[in-house]
Amino acid sequence: MEMHFELNDTEFTQQFENCTLEASLFSHEAHLRLAWIYIRQFGSEEAISNIRNQIQRYAASLGAHDKYNETVTVASVKAVAHFIRKSKSDTFAAFISENQQLKTHFKQLLATHYSTDIFTSETAKTSFLEAELDPFD
Repeated sequence: MEMHFELNDTEFTQQFENCTLEASLFSHEAHLRLAWIYIRQFGSEEAISNIRNQIQRYAASLGAHDKYNETVTVASVKAVAHFIRKSKSDTFAAFISENQQLKTHFKQLLATHYSTDIFTSETAKTSFLEAELDPFD
């Protein structure tokens, strides 16, 4: 288990929102957890809006505003939402255990939706690109 699991969902989101979460805790899996929490709380569209704004603020607080990628952020939330609809898990730990590909094969999973390399595209970093190959549902 990753270190972010030492915090409950409320502590995790509060520290993230207040930009006090230790940077070492905000791993790829922690990004997925944030999406999972917000989708379950607010629904996909509001989760996207919240995560967009908050990741930008959090990255800026760390002096890493150049790390933000709009397309990867939005596509990540859409991917997590897709798997939530198929899941019976009621905790993030169970959800990520059930859907390991989100953690272990994330780039390959998004590559099934995009012909563009959204991880390196300057356009993808600043503007959301719709999936060219397989639109998110």
